[in-house]
Amino acid sequence: MLVFLTPLGAVLALGFALLMARRVLKAPQGNAKMIDISQKVRKGANAYLKRQYTIVAVFFSAMFVLLSVLAFGLKLLTPYVPFAFITGGFFSGLSGFVGMKIATAANARTAQAASDSLNSGLRVAFSAGSVMGFTVVGLGLLDLSVWYFLLKYGIGLPAGEITSAMLTFGMGASSMALFARVGGGIFTKAADVGADLVGKVEAGIPEDDPRNPAVIADNVGDNVGDVAGMGADLYESYVGSVISAMALGVSAANAIGESVSGDQAVTIPLAMAGIGVVASILGSFLVRTKEKANQKALLGALRRGTNFSAVLIALAAFPLVWKMLGWAHIGVYGAVLSGLAAGVAIGFFTEYYTSDTYKPTKNLAETTKTGSATVIIGGISLGMVSTVAPAIIIGISVLISFFVSGGASNPALGLYGIAISAVGMLSTLGITLATDAYGPVADNAGGIAEMAALPKEVRERTDALDSLGNTTAATGKGFAIGSAALTALALIVAYIDRIDELNLKRVADGLQAVALNVELTNPVVLVGLLVGAMLPFLFAALTMKAVGRAAQSIVNEVRRQFREIKGLMTGEAEADYGTCVDICAKSSLREMILPSVVALLAPIVAGLLLGPSGVVGLLAGALVSGFLLAVMMANSGGAWDNAKKFVEAGNHGGKGSDNHKAAVVGDTVGDPFKDTSGPSINILIKLLSMVSIVFAGVVLAAHLPL
Repeated sequence: MLVFLTPLGAVLALGFALLMARRVLKAPQGNAKMIDISQKVRKGANAYLKRQYTIVAVFFSAMFVLLSVLAFGLKLLTPYVPFAFITGGFFSGLSGFVGMKIATAANARTAQAASDSLNSGLRVAFSAGSVMGFTVVGLGLLDLSVWYFLLKYGIGLPAGEITSAMLTFGMGASSMALFARVGGGIFTKAADVGADLVGKVEAGIPEDDPRNPAVIADNVGDNVGDVAGMGADLYESYVGSVISAMALGVSAANAIGESVSGDQAVTIPLAMAGIGVVASILGSFLVRTKEKANQKALLGALRRGTNFSAVLIALAAFPLVWKMLGWAHIGVYGAVLSGLAAGVAIGFFTEYYTSDTYKPTKNLAETTKTGSATVIIGGISLGMVSTVAPAIIIGISVLISFFVSGGASNPALGLYGIAISAVGMLSTLGITLATDAYGPVADNAGGIAEMAALPKEVRERTDALDSLGNTTAATGKGFAIGSAALTALALIVAYIDRIDELNLKRVADGLQAVALNVELTNPVVLVGLLVGAMLPFLFAALTMKAVGRAAQSIVNEVRRQFREIKGLMTGEAEADYGTCVDICAKSSLREMILPSVVALLAPIVAGLLLGPSGVVGLLAGALVSGFLLAVMMANSGGAWDNAKKFVEAGNHGGKGSDNHKAAVVGDTVGDPFKDTSGPSINILIKLLSMVSIVFAGVVLAAHLPL
């Protein structure tokens, strides 16, 4: 009966999201100017997502046809695969869409609430973030529940076949997340870089000044990239961790023997996800602060909620593991604690390296005294050194999870423990994502406060919330990247299990098995490692160049308007905001295609040329280099952003100084680091595994040996 916690959790999460949405929509929107600006942002965001989803729909339709041919025509896939792929992509996209709708409705309301008090602004912004967080969790659990109950009780499939089919909707979710993250990331950072370089550096006008033609595009970008893209991203992280744990749970149960069934092992990650909803809801009620709170107090308010939720999960997981696996395998509970502890630790070190309350970012702000070059050198070195702690934390978590689960005597059970640790890390995603998603809402609120000429203290409050949002966004990315590493490791094992399963079927059908040799002395594996390690760098290069090209278009357009629109700089004429929004939309939709195609085709091509052994090498290489590169880029970008805000707060010369201009240049370099390339890489390393698993049968049937 514990498996029914999953659909119950879905209902609770979606119900709580609805409650939070009503709370946000009841808040006053402010004056007519604020409402007008908010409507422009909402209109631009809706128009972009409509165009993006139209393009993505074409891709998903083509993939549905291809998967249907492979499933029904060539019999290389199970018949559920095409439909699972579509539902995964649909719910991933829907998560981002719902989050974007509430974020664009909350921006003016947050600015108006900040007119009353800091705590009021925090509550409205956090409530909007909660809608995002609990919608992602609710839709994820709904998708998991529908497919599990349909395949288990409707069709009557055994646990192994259920998890094999469900892995496919993980591929659909990852594909949608990649399009959303890459497209939205290019949009938001092209607008942000263009607005900063011309407006703040060249023209010397404040951030979010209504005279800047790119200011509306910048605010639209916050919503389509940092909200819609992030929602789709963390949806696939969430369901991916649960599905991989379910798949390895079946293998672990088979290795244990008759004392534990596949259904029991599958129940643990499903039930934990449901319990996590309750823990996240209770934790969210603890997020509040006092007026005149500093960054430390604001961070403490959010940390209080997330830590409380983590403690509840730690308490609830013990009886769950005991009930499902018995006292003999209670060590799996240690893996849950390991995942929770790793998530908290990664969050702390991410905060340490990106928050201006700590030394690294303060030292980075000090490098502005000697110009842009030293700011960039300092930010890159900060990002590089920041990889040390997460790498050690994940390494320790993997070892603890493996050995406390019994991996020394039963490797399958140890690998299941690693997958369970990823579920533990993401079990409180509802509140973790709420603290992340509130940041773009606060950022938009600050823009509206500036454009609507609200009193100075309102902008000070929204800036405080926005600066905190940079840190919580970096922490959210740290969670996503850390869980991606654990999930990707579990998916590599799931891929090996899938190859073994298909080879047994080939032998039973009278065909020759395809050899799987994953030793490092195998040159095919070494080649796969090299290619896999290269892919995150290629992917990052493609997305960075895409942002650069799109930003150039915005820079030229903003310069043109400053030059040609008479009275713009004096405030007598209004900027043409729509043209900048249109440029960003067209550029991002065009530029998102190549990186996405590379991610989808790479494991299939590697499988055809190198075979399954080469694919394992590719997945391992991409995991290691992708994890470190993603951490480095996310933390460098977050530190550059907060170093700029530290200077803008009046330190090292304050706004308008040469130090400030150097800080802005660093921030513009960091923008695509932290909001485009970095967060997209954690999707890449999981999508490679998902595609490999789904197309494993095709690779074995059509393998072209070297």
